[in-house]
Amino acid sequence: MAAPLELSCWGGGWGLPSVHSESLVVMAYAKFSGAPLKVNVIDNTWRGSRGDVPILTTENNIVSQPAKILNFLRKQKYNADYELSAKQGADTLAYIALLEEKLLPAVLHTFWVESENYFTVTKPWFASRIPFPLSLILPGRMSKGALTRILLTRGQPPLYHLREVEAQIYRDAKECLNLLSNRLGTSQFFFGDTPSTLDAYVFGFLAPLYKVRFPKVQLQEHLKQLSNLCRFCDDILNSYFRLSLGDG
Repeated sequence: MAAPLELSCWGGGWGLPSVHSESLVVMAYAKFSGAPLKVNVIDNTWRGSRGDVPILTTENNIVSQPAKILNFLRKQKYNADYELSAKQGADTLAYIALLEEKLLPAVLHTFWVESENYFTVTKPWFASRIPFPLSLILPGRMSKGALTRILLTRGQPPLYHLREVEAQIYRDAKECLNLLSNRLGTSQFFFGDTPSTLDAYVFGFLAPLYKVRFPKVQLQEHLKQLSNLCRFCDDILNSYFRLSLGDG
């Protein structure tokens, strides 16, 4: 009998199993590969001290970060990519790098740095799931971490003011969305009829952007014009998460 696999992650809302991109990547990959994850959703009884989830726990291992968790699952024979060619495997790595360089900064900005979104949606949602008094501290720390990550991803020293790179962040993100839309075309998934690692990453990055109701929706509006990417997110939610959806 396989050792139990437990995933600690941020929970869901707005029709999503998680509103956190990196948690969603792992949850989707587990569904695609058949990995029997027991999902432990963080709530206000959480005993962790930092927001560095998702975390996969087994009898002998604790693994964090989506790429490392997915590699661990593959070693356990839960492989969503076994039908891919070598070229498709290389394309997967290239697209994931593109997502992390061009799209992730704008996703982080939308959630954690855009002031109106942060104070009306992101901070209250996360604070309600973190125990007091950590709920007063951790969202701000996560916001600062997101800002630092954005600036480092942009190749700028953290001393730069974000306004200097904001416009470029959103231009890059919109170009990335257009590229993904063109690549997906009319296919169900990025490499045909079966979902793979790339689909998990794209879904994880896009679904919160698509579904969470923000007051400032610059990138969301652009995404909603790309109907095949919206259909892609809806199909995965309906096919793989219908029974486990909770609302915020």
